[in-house]
Amino acid sequence: MDYFIILAILVTLSALFGYINVRFLKLPNTIGLMLITIVFTFIVFAISYVDDTLLEAERYIIGQIDFKMVLLDIMLSFLLFAGALHTNFEQLKVQRWPILVFSTLGVMVSTFLVGTLVYYVLALFSMPVEYLYCLLFGALISPTDPIAVLGILKQAGVPKKLETKIVGESLFNDGVGVVVFLTLFQLASSGGEGIAPLEILELFGVEVLGGILLGLLLGWATYRLMRSIDDYDIEVIITLATVMMGTVIAQKLHLSAPLAMVAAGLVVGNDTVRHSAMSATTETYVDKFWELLDILLNTLLFVLIGMEILVLSFETSYIVAGLMAIPLVLACRYVSLLLPIKFFQERLDFVPKTTLIMTWGGLRGGISIALALGLTQEMERDLFLVMTYIVVVFSILVQGLTVEKLVKKLAT
Repeated sequence: MDYFIILAILVTLSALFGYINVRFLKLPNTIGLMLITIVFTFIVFAISYVDDTLLEAERYIIGQIDFKMVLLDIMLSFLLFAGALHTNFEQLKVQRWPILVFSTLGVMVSTFLVGTLVYYVLALFSMPVEYLYCLLFGALISPTDPIAVLGILKQAGVPKKLETKIVGESLFNDGVGVVVFLTLFQLASSGGEGIAPLEILELFGVEVLGGILLGLLLGWATYRLMRSIDDYDIEVIITLATVMMGTVIAQKLHLSAPLAMVAAGLVVGNDTVRHSAMSATTETYVDKFWELLDILLNTLLFVLIGMEILVLSFETSYIVAGLMAIPLVLACRYVSLLLPIKFFQERLDFVPKTTLIMTWGGLRGGISIALALGLTQEMERDLFLVMTYIVVVFSILVQGLTVEKLVKKLAT
């Protein structure tokens, strides 16, 4: 079975599950697809007691896909560029300082709080884990997932100013979170030796700032090319080339490809750039192309997340740890947002209960699972993978389904 057949099966499952969701469940696509896939996998498990053909086929497909590589090295760049392309740049500019603080300081504070609490809670339940490994879990679970957030908030009726904060934070804290995780991962891999604090700071700074600068450069180059011609076919291909080659360059230079794509997408999607570089026809085709690609990749991603249940180790202690992690992660996010929101709410017009809505609306998704899959066995991979999966499933199914009701309740 080659990769084309695997891709054909995944697209077919995505189309089938998407049809079932739209026809019968009528849930937001991200929620519906993952729920149906999880149910489908459990049905396959049940059937395996009689005939394990389907189960072995599903396991084979998952075994052939490096989820971490596919998401972080390939899909993420396209998804973030598409998300940034359709983000309100003017609103983002107004909210730039709180978004910057949420996506940097907020992620680091949450990483420390989650890691510390998980360390003591696991020890309390006779599951001692090294503190540095607990910080790794804090780093991978703290960033909110822009893919999940963008898909669900569109239907939740969140006030535009607040939606901009949540979406903007998700676009940037994703890249920052990956860099924090990789920095801690490198520290853990070296046994905590041989890496000076200045080296960690340099690694973090180069990845983040270098990625943003590369993205701005790519966005400017894309704008100049599109402005010099008027051919919607070629201009769409230029945006595609920006993402593909930009990701390659970022990876070769060891810069943050996610942050580069966010920056490039924001430049190309800026209203000023749109009106001066694209005709009305080009703008329509560029938007529709990236909307379609965004929907396709999102569909595949959430089907894959549902299927990843096959790689979990179903130990009771792991499941208990995952259930305990849910309130811990939510509490740490709430605390990490308190000071920044308190600081900025007098300078900017924040809607009431912003902290609560941002806590509940800050969904976790595939990025957290991909990072957890990258842990080694020495870093308690099986334990943290189960904990991550439980938090992500709760986040998307429970928080995703109730965030609209929460917003409406708080607005009354």
